[in-house]
Amino acid sequence: MREQLEGSRAVAEAVIRCRPGVVCAYPITPQTHIVEALGVAVRTGALAPCTFLNAESELAALSALIGASVAGSRAYTATASQGLLYMAEAVYNAAGLELPLVMTVANRAIGAPINIWNDHSDAMALRDAGWVQLYAADTQEAVDLHLLAFRLAEAVSLPVMVCMDGFVLTHAVEEVDIPARGAVDRFLPPRPLNGRQVLDPDHPATIGTMVGPDAYTEVRFLAHRRLLRVLDVLPHLAADLAAATGRRVGLVRPYRLEGAETVVVAQGSVLGTLAEAVDALRDEGVAIGSLGVTAFRPFPDDEVAAVLAPARRVVVVDRALAPSRGGFLAAEVARSAPPAVPVIDVVAGLGGRPITRGELRRCLLDAVDGSLPPLHLLGLHPEALADELTGMGATGGARP
Repeated sequence: MREQLEGSRAVAEAVIRCRPGVVCAYPITPQTHIVEALGVAVRTGALAPCTFLNAESELAALSALIGASVAGSRAYTATASQGLLYMAEAVYNAAGLELPLVMTVANRAIGAPINIWNDHSDAMALRDAGWVQLYAADTQEAVDLHLLAFRLAEAVSLPVMVCMDGFVLTHAVEEVDIPARGAVDRFLPPRPLNGRQVLDPDHPATIGTMVGPDAYTEVRFLAHRRLLRVLDVLPHLAADLAAATGRRVGLVRPYRLEGAETVVVAQGSVLGTLAEAVDALRDEGVAIGSLGVTAFRPFPDDEVAAVLAPARRVVVVDRALAPSRGGFLAAEVARSAPPAVPVIDVVAGLGGRPITRGELRRCLLDAVDGSLPPLHLLGLHPEALADELTGMGATGGARP
C-alpha cells in the first residue's frame, strides 16, 4: 500500500514485516525514530513475538544481538556515526562469526568536530569489517533493501548493513509502498536454523574460539570468499523480491547510459539530484549518464567495469574524504575502470553541506572540458581557508 511516511517510519514498517525476534539498540541521531517505532510496535503487539532490549551503549546493543543470533533469533539494530564506531569491535566479531544480522546505518559524519548531519564517513570507516554494505538512493529503495537484507543475510550467513542518508532520507516524508505482510512472508520465510553458527543444547559447541597463526590466514581467506558469494546470490534474491513487490534492486543502478561519454558514479541520496543534472545536460546535448552503486561491499567490479568500458571519462561523487588520499568510492571505481579512462574524484556534501543541481552541472561541465582537477572538493570556500593555509606554508596549500 502506498502512503506518505517519514523515511525512518517506512524502514521500521519494513523491519516489522521481516519479523525479527530480537531488536536491540541505543538511541543516536538520526536513527532514533526507527528504533522508537519498533519499540512501540513490540509494546503494542504489532511486532510479536519479539524482544526489544534497551542497551546501555551501541557496543552492548550489537553484542546482545550476537548472542541472540547464535541462539537462533532473527536479529536487528540501527545506529549512526559515533555509535557505529563505538560498536566497532562487535561489528568485526559479527562478521567473523558469520552471523545473519541486519543493521541500519543512518549515515552521519563523524568527529571531531562534532557534526550530526549526513555524509558517508561512518560506514566507510568500517567498510572492510566483513559486512555486506548496501546504499539506498531513496526511501523506497531503503524499504526494499531491508527486505532483501534479511533474506540475503540468512542465505549467505553474513551480516548486512543497509545505509541510508541521515535526515535526507530518515526524516524526509515521501510516498512509499510498504508491501503487504503476506507478500513479505512469501519472500522471506522464517530463519533457517541449520547454519553452523547456531547453538544447540543437544550438540554443544564453542563459538568464537581463538585461532592461532597456523589457521588465521585460511579463516580470513574464507571470509573473503564468503563475501564475494554475495555478488552471485544477490541478483537471484533481487529477482524474487521483484516478483513479490514489482520493484527491482540490484548491485548497481544505471541511468541514461546510452552513448554516454562521461559516466558519473555515486551512491546514496545524491543520485536523485544527479539524475536531474544528467537530464538537463542531456537536453543540452552532453553525452552523459550516471551509475549508482548499491552494493559497496562486496564491490561489483564486473558490473562497473562493463559500464565504464566505453566511457571517455569517469566522474565519481564521493560523500566521504580519506585525508591525504581522496574519496573511498573513487578508489574502488578506479580499480574497475579501464586504465586509459581518467577517473575524477569529486568529494561533496561533507557534514551535510547541500549538493545542488547547479553545482553539479557546473562541475560536470568542467570535467567534460578537461578543466576539473583529479581531486575536487565541491563547494570548498578558499577564502575561509586563507589564514590556515598561510600558516601551513606553501606546501600545505599546494594541493586540494
